[in-house]
Amino acid sequence: MDFIWENTHVKLQLQVLDTEENANQSSECDKVSIEEVNLANLEQTHTERNQNLSNKEKPYICSQCNKVFLLKRNLDRHTPIHIREKPYPCSQCLKSFSHNSDLLIHFRRHTGEKPYQCSHCDKAFSSEKNLRVHKLKQTKDNPYQCSQCDKEFSLNSHLEKHMLTHTGEKPYQCNQCEKLFAQKSTLKRHIQTHIEEKTYKCSECEKSFSHNSELLIHFRIHTGEKPYKCSHCDKEFSVERNLKRHILVHIVERTYKCSMCEKSFSRNRDLLIHFRTHTGEKPYVCTHCDKAFAVQMHLKT
Repeated sequence: MDFIWENTHVKLQLQVLDTEENANQSSECDKVSIEEVNLANLEQTHTERNQNLSNKEKPYICSQCNKVFLLKRNLDRHTPIHIREKPYPCSQCLKSFSHNSDLLIHFRRHTGEKPYQCSHCDKAFSSEKNLRVHKLKQTKDNPYQCSQCDKEFSLNSHLEKHMLTHTGEKPYQCNQCEKLFAQKSTLKRHIQTHIEEKTYKCSECEKSFSHNSELLIHFRIHTGEKPYKCSHCDKEFSVERNLKRHILVHIVERTYKCSMCEKSFSRNRDLLIHFRTHTGEKPYVCTHCDKAFAVQMHLKT
């Protein structure tokens, strides 16, 4: 019963996150946020809707949130967001979907199938929507530039998400284990670890994982393998994201200076962790023994 209750509680948080995403509004209308739809189609939708409204054609309005749709089929597709009816379950994990087409796209995550190939580069995608967004990024100017590094973005919201990698801010918290995340999508992916069956077990310790890729990354702790090498120094990393974060040390100005020594850092979060070497603070305590650690990553290993 405890497991069923926990699963229900975790799924409720996922539903809240989904509802928040659907509530994000573009600057021109109350449809879903511009990141989640094809921008060219959205502009066309605005034009068509304005024409229809000017012609006094009756639009289709959602009775739950007052969103306006030009076509009834779009309203029918939108409605399950409110009633949360998801009759199409995935046979490989615990996810379920309101539409069979969404299930088919999701299932490609398990098979690795990416049938939509970009004609301009070697990238391939599991859904046609992702390919369209990719093509749009190739042809669209990137007017939003990061003040900390050389990256450019086509949308200001993308820049704002990117800036979290410099500030270390993590505004999204899991209500199951209190872990913090910089992006909502990362939190949603993390929440799945609480409800998915962990079928991939480590042969060296008692840990188990929901995905084989997670097991492979974890296993490097035992083998000591560090395949990701920094091109600027001799440091090596077991996970690619750690290498990307490290590279910022070489290319980003270190504005966060330690008041106890001469070290400086590119992110405030790194300064706070470093400062514990002076204070001796070790806030992460192992639940199985008396050991404590200054960095949460060291507790996990």
